[in-house]
Amino acid sequence: MARFSPRSPLSDTAGVLPPLGRRSMLKGLLATAGVAALPGLAACGSGGSGGSTDTVTFGSNYSDAVPKGAVQSVMDAFTKAQNLKVTVNTKDHNTYQEQITNYLQGRPDDVFCWFAGYRMQYFAGQGLASDLSDVWTDIGANFSAAQKEASTGADGKQYFVPFYYYPWAVFYRPSIWQQRGYEVPRTFDELVALAGRMKSDGLIPIAVGQKDGWPQMATLDYINLRTNGYEFHMNLMRGKEDWQGAKVRAVFENWRRLLPYYQENALGRTWQEASDSLEKGEAGMMVIGNQVLEKTKGQLDDLDFFAFPEIDPAHGVDTVEAPIDGFMLSRKPGNPDGAKKLLRFLGGAEAPVLYTKANPSVIATNAQADTSGYNKLQRKYIDFVGQAKHLTQFLDRDTDPRFASDAATNGINAFLNNPNDIDSVLKGLADQAKTIFTG
Repeated sequence: MARFSPRSPLSDTAGVLPPLGRRSMLKGLLATAGVAALPGLAACGSGGSGGSTDTVTFGSNYSDAVPKGAVQSVMDAFTKAQNLKVTVNTKDHNTYQEQITNYLQGRPDDVFCWFAGYRMQYFAGQGLASDLSDVWTDIGANFSAAQKEASTGADGKQYFVPFYYYPWAVFYRPSIWQQRGYEVPRTFDELVALAGRMKSDGLIPIAVGQKDGWPQMATLDYINLRTNGYEFHMNLMRGKEDWQGAKVRAVFENWRRLLPYYQENALGRTWQEASDSLEKGEAGMMVIGNQVLEKTKGQLDDLDFFAFPEIDPAHGVDTVEAPIDGFMLSRKPGNPDGAKKLLRFLGGAEAPVLYTKANPSVIATNAQADTSGYNKLQRKYIDFVGQAKHLTQFLDRDTDPRFASDAATNGINAFLNNPNDIDSVLKGLADQAKTIFTG
């Protein structure tokens, strides 16, 4: 799951970074939670720069040809600017994610790739990453308050430098909507009413592909955020709220209103197959992330999105699900000064532009980055995220990976299979949360 990021495997034919499959990602999540990783990751690290003052080592999971080349162009630009060499230690996605804990406990590289939010906070709390608050003194003006929040550990210090993000929203094809006279819903009631109208018009209202177990986590996140707000959502993700409580029940009751308009056989369909329905004009809308941009490059002029609608005016649409990828500093870097110079460069305006040119489905987090080459949706993403009060990282990045991989996945699928048995679904979620978070 968002584990590299919340995306499923994509082909590299479009020249973009194919993320980990959700199941492989969950293995890495379990390692992140302290479960023993596969042996050998310690050997994957180069052991830092060994005290050399003219070299910085960089642990990368950008192993596919295009992103690997893009990362190298970033490092070459840094070397030219700072006269510091960068040794890039690249490992394939699965190895990197599955063995990250052993890697960080061994002899890791000075700077390493990782993810914002809970995933970052875990390593910071374990003392496996270094404080970057001094770096943030220099780069902080480049990022929003919400991005800084996502880069901050439980102790209030920053441990992460954001690089790019990719929001989740409700995607649709404007040409289809214009033909039918549909308007973007602003409230959940309007969304349900629109779905009913689409069904009457012979369209699949909401395209859904849940075969891999993770895509509908975004819908659960959004309905909870819109029903109960950011603070409750984050506390629920961290085991501090009751999954059998009235507030969570309200989430599933709201969600149940949408299910009559879901594409049939959602549990037997991949997100790619569901996206096909949207592309072909068979479905009216779909809750999805940047995967759809990577997959529908030929239809960018006929693809748009809107925020998941408001449920409770007290919370509005102030939170956006926008997973952030970036970089951290290992606990004992061999060249701390050089590593921080690299992180300041990565947190500057030049580096993300070099990368996003190779992967136009993602957006530079840096507000100073040149966006003149962005397509229509990339530009809209900037405003969409920039207006958010809070950013969430996707369920399987914001909670304990053991809970995400078993309880949440199984609970969501059980609910979709039998939405009238909310009691059993919530009991299962609550029982597992109690075991994982208090056991």
